[in-house]
Amino acid sequence: MAQTLVRYEWQQDWRAARPRSGVSLHSHTSCSLERLDFIPRCRQRCPWLAPLLERYERRYRRSLGCPLDYSAAWWTPPLGPREALRVESDQIERLGLRPLVSITDHDTIEAPLALHLLSEVSRLPVSVEWTVPWRGTVFHLGVHNLPEPRARGLMRQLAAFTASPRASDVEPLLDHLASHPEVLIVLNHPYWDEQQCGAHYHAAMAEQFLARYRRWIHALELNGLRPWKENRRVLDLAARYRLPAVAGGDRHGCEPNALINLSCAADFNTFVDEVRCRRESSILVMKQYREPLPARILAAVADAVGDRQQGWSGVRWKDRVFFRDAGGRVRSLSECFAAGDEPFPIRLFVLLARVGGVPAVRHTVGWILAGGEEFA
Repeated sequence: MAQTLVRYEWQQDWRAARPRSGVSLHSHTSCSLERLDFIPRCRQRCPWLAPLLERYERRYRRSLGCPLDYSAAWWTPPLGPREALRVESDQIERLGLRPLVSITDHDTIEAPLALHLLSEVSRLPVSVEWTVPWRGTVFHLGVHNLPEPRARGLMRQLAAFTASPRASDVEPLLDHLASHPEVLIVLNHPYWDEQQCGAHYHAAMAEQFLARYRRWIHALELNGLRPWKENRRVLDLAARYRLPAVAGGDRHGCEPNALINLSCAADFNTFVDEVRCRRESSILVMKQYREPLPARILAAVADAVGDRQQGWSGVRWKDRVFFRDAGGRVRSLSECFAAGDEPFPIRLFVLLARVGGVPAVRHTVGWILAGGEEFA
């Protein structure tokens, strides 16, 4: 029988079990390509944005003779691999625990492999957040602790599926991954309708996906950037399928993961055994999760458009925004616009994001937008 315990940092009883380690799952680095194809979908939620987008889309078409393809544009998070690892480790060490960190960038394992060049982090698990298109929606699987000698080959297979998905390929790929006993497969934020195909439809597909592939899925994720109401639904889903739930922070900015795992394991392989074989999990909700989610998202957006000093990844935010031009060449936004020459909607967005990231502003706006959102 699967068992998941949820504890809270502000309640000291979490120390009673005497955990040895804190485990940070699901965080992103500057190696992660974050697609901008969500922008057209924002028209429905932000009608005032539509005229601005349409104006610049027309200008783009007139200049280059082709429509603006948002799927060919992306940004990268502000923290490099080493900085991201330090942010997660520092939080866990502050609790007096041994840090076990698994970085999961979107569809790439370059960050953990780069960190393996540093002797002090040679035991960092090689992990990825795998994008799985499925029946009109998309699921994300946290695939943790790939065997390093085979990691690149496995990643090529996963990336090939994402680029050209066939439903018949999901089962053999999952079976191949799960055949490695040290690998942990987690269904991340199962109720998040990222593609906005309809919440009810996505939830129904999540149930179908889980029912069909439950044999190869070891846990469901409580997500640090999703509302608590949604995470409670995930706990119910996990209980129905007799699976443990694990914590995944989903950090994209500079704030450390708001949900971590507590473990008696001294290394990541033993943690995998706790979840995968013993089906036991203990989740610690950190203090920052109590802050209204809109405020935390504002802070993450401000991080994304912030200019970092030396020692952080990406000095200017424009150096971390990319697109593929009509000729197929990858260009950064900084190549196209000098300082202050960005189109007005971009300058306005950056200004508002930075103002929104000011603590006093984001706390105020966050509470207003949260609308009294509950937390248990």
